[in-house]
Amino acid sequence: MATATKTNDVVLEINNISVSFDGFYALTEVRTKVMRNSIHFFIGPNGAGKTTLLDIICAKTKPTSGTVIFHPKGREAVRLTGMKEYKIVQEGVGRKFQVPSVFVNLTVEENMILSLKGHKGIFDSIFKKPLKEDMENIRSTLERVGLEDKASERAGSLAHGQKQWLEIAMQLVQKPEIIMLDEPAAGMGKPETFRTGEILKEIKKDCTIIVIEHDMDFVKQAADIVTVLHEGKMLMEGNISDVLADKTVQAVYLGRGGE
Repeated sequence: MATATKTNDVVLEINNISVSFDGFYALTEVRTKVMRNSIHFFIGPNGAGKTTLLDIICAKTKPTSGTVIFHPKGREAVRLTGMKEYKIVQEGVGRKFQVPSVFVNLTVEENMILSLKGHKGIFDSIFKKPLKEDMENIRSTLERVGLEDKASERAGSLAHGQKQWLEIAMQLVQKPEIIMLDEPAAGMGKPETFRTGEILKEIKKDCTIIVIEHDMDFVKQAADIVTVLHEGKMLMEGNISDVLADKTVQAVYLGRGGE
């Protein structure tokens, strides 16, 4: 029997996930474990199945076979496979897509209020005064992503990187146990990308972060564990140094010139 410590370390189990679209296997027998309070990157060339895997974790796509099991802290394990998307969010698994989806005509603070659990709609969120502890949560979360001085500014006036950080904050304020990020550094310059990596390292103290990314400097900066996917299969998993040193990884991914 596994020790309590070992069990508590695993927050997400991906068990032999396969998914077929009209006979084409986008993923084949993918199996890995995501450790609690880690930053776990999934990398690989285009078409490797990275986004499909996130879609399966959050139930946007149903697997042909296999299961995803979530281990919330202090609660029984939850089988995410077969659940409704909104239920998975309620369980504590959030996802941020590649394109920021903030409300550009609302202020940064209003966007944060809208994200809080329990606020059901825009009018209720904006006109119903949030609780004092909610506002403290919002302020401290904005501080962690470096947007505390932007609270009263319209989200539409933020720079691209700041919009991405706001959306990360909008996930974080809900206190999820897992946040999934799809290419959070896309479209950023080097300083913004570096800042994003530092933000992720700060927030992993409170939650687990799963990231899809192509920017290898960003992966090197922030990754605890890297899983390499190729043509829907797991090629390798380990720390970034071991992954980059692997000849097969170099041949199928890093050697293509795009990284």
